[in-house]
Amino acid sequence: MTNGKSLDRLCADTLRMLAADAVQKANSGHPGMPMGMADAAYVLWTRFLKHNPAHPTWPDRDRFVLSAGHGSMLLYGLLHLTGYDLPLEELMNFRQWGSRTPGHPEHGLTPGVEVTTGPLGQGFAVGVGMALAERWLAARFNRPGFPIVDHYTFAIVSDGDLMEGISHEAASLAGHLGLGRLIYLYDDNGISIDGPTTLTFTEDVLARFTAYGWHVQRVDGHDQAAVEAAIRLAQAETERPSLIACRTHIGFGSPHKQDTAGVHGEPLGEEELRLTKENLGWPQEPRFYIPDEVLPVFRAARPQGAARQQAWDELFARYQQIHPDLAAEFQRVMAGELPAGWEAALPAFTPADGAIATRNASGTTLSAIAEAVPELLGGSADLHPSNKTYLKGYAAIRRGDFSGRNLHFGVREHAMGGILNGLALHGGIIPYGGTFLVFSDYMRPSIRLAAMMGAHVIYVFTHDSIGVGEDGPTHQPVEQLAALRAIPGLTVIRPADARETVEAWRVALQHRQGPVALALSRQNLPVLDTAVDLRQGVARGAYVLADSPDPEVVLIGSGSEVHVALAARELLAGQSVAARVVSMPSWELFDAQPQEYREVVLLPGLPRVAVEAGVSQGWHKYVGSEGATVSVDRFGASAPYKVLMRQYGITAEHVAERALGLLRR
Repeated sequence: MTNGKSLDRLCADTLRMLAADAVQKANSGHPGMPMGMADAAYVLWTRFLKHNPAHPTWPDRDRFVLSAGHGSMLLYGLLHLTGYDLPLEELMNFRQWGSRTPGHPEHGLTPGVEVTTGPLGQGFAVGVGMALAERWLAARFNRPGFPIVDHYTFAIVSDGDLMEGISHEAASLAGHLGLGRLIYLYDDNGISIDGPTTLTFTEDVLARFTAYGWHVQRVDGHDQAAVEAAIRLAQAETERPSLIACRTHIGFGSPHKQDTAGVHGEPLGEEELRLTKENLGWPQEPRFYIPDEVLPVFRAARPQGAARQQAWDELFARYQQIHPDLAAEFQRVMAGELPAGWEAALPAFTPADGAIATRNASGTTLSAIAEAVPELLGGSADLHPSNKTYLKGYAAIRRGDFSGRNLHFGVREHAMGGILNGLALHGGIIPYGGTFLVFSDYMRPSIRLAAMMGAHVIYVFTHDSIGVGEDGPTHQPVEQLAALRAIPGLTVIRPADARETVEAWRVALQHRQGPVALALSRQNLPVLDTAVDLRQGVARGAYVLADSPDPEVVLIGSGSEVHVALAARELLAGQSVAARVVSMPSWELFDAQPQEYREVVLLPGLPRVAVEAGVSQGWHKYVGSEGATVSVDRFGASAPYKVLMRQYGITAEHVAERALGLLRR
């Protein structure tokens, strides 16, 4: 006891005041949520969470997601106190340049942070993906007596998370699949930035989650015994995900700001911080005070975590003896290594195969490599027949049976993006997800976060241009390629034919520095008849597909428009104009090449014309201020695709005309 306070309460108050002190020192941040959820977080981290601060990435740890990422100081306090490599000095440098305590948690920067959060709802969906990964890997690797994959996914979610649409979609799918090892603590404090949540948020949340198929409970979030009992009940529920609504006071302990919007996203202020410490019986100095009796309680996580990991290591050693092949495979996938010889499964296409839509070539490639790359797991947002993402010969994942390889996301593009991130971050899985390219807009926040985190996610975006045809402008992407290319760290590949599509998949599987988006055609395209090394060409982002001894103009195309450029070259040849055709499936891969290679391909000094059935934005980087683009800088229309291409000027004649115009200058 300290000042009549129980040790458990003292531990929770330590979390509160670390957050309040850090936000005040930074003069920036969100103290309210950490102060309100300190009791529940303390219970979770000291009595339930299976983790080892000395080895933050051991495979069978529980995953913890702070979906309410604005409350990052709660997580940083927990990480420091439980013994992760996060010194107190880092908490003192909260939100400062070069610190490991940024304003919102960032994966890969701070030990123990599983996922980058902040955009509300994203962590909610990522947690669903992590829980799904645990169930899928358990179905694949566990054997009687050897539960080598046996952990929970926990998260703290907020009112804002539950308002965002992505959480609705993810919650619906999690309930449908019965992800029983998914447990979320809901910080039900009734306050958002604008004021009381009653301004906008009055539905019965627990009834909504009950309808989704979740197990729900409500507790006093400051009653540590009640929180503990609720988590135990949630763990006992194996058939449904759990939501525990913790009724809390935002800014708990602050005499004038508790239960107000004023404590959500700004410091308490020096006077209110003084009064809060006085109210909680906390010393005014030093700042960032940690009572002597508190640290051993939290630091017990280190020996406990070491013992749990050692027990798992011993279990895995016995598993290796009895199931050596499975053990080796588990180690391989968790290390993110591709299986030896997998590339032999890639299909080969020739011009004799006739015209093939690149979406179909992608589907053929996926099914061909499925057995060779068993960690491939994915599906589409209710578009399997169109995206060609269904792995033939494999079952679908369903409630009670997670052994399948195909995921039905339903019409839930938002959730699919977040869940794919969770699958990738968990480890052991290469996830992919498909939809129409135009609907990548629904997924953009998740794609952006995948790029920020360097997550190995593969997006299969089909129907990649006005070549969609009769569905009209709502379904015809024109600006989406440019929008995706604008995301740092995302590699976009738009193959020209079936052979380039195979190579695009080769790149996508080997590319470990971030997500890859494939943009694939609905319409059939001829298989390129060339002896050029397409493997090297696609891997480098652009290459010379067809050349002339002394080219006078360079024609650059991507995807289906490469064929337009080839036809334009023939037209120019008929007028005694020599042209080079460059296929440029990926700007990002090309930009990563040495300058010498880029110049050899694009021939500085020659006029250039780029052709792509999308907006021209960005192409002047390659054609220069004196070059030309043949593009679609307006929305599409409803008509057969060949009519659209003609009406919008995506033709060989128009490309040749633009090239001649440049040469006449």
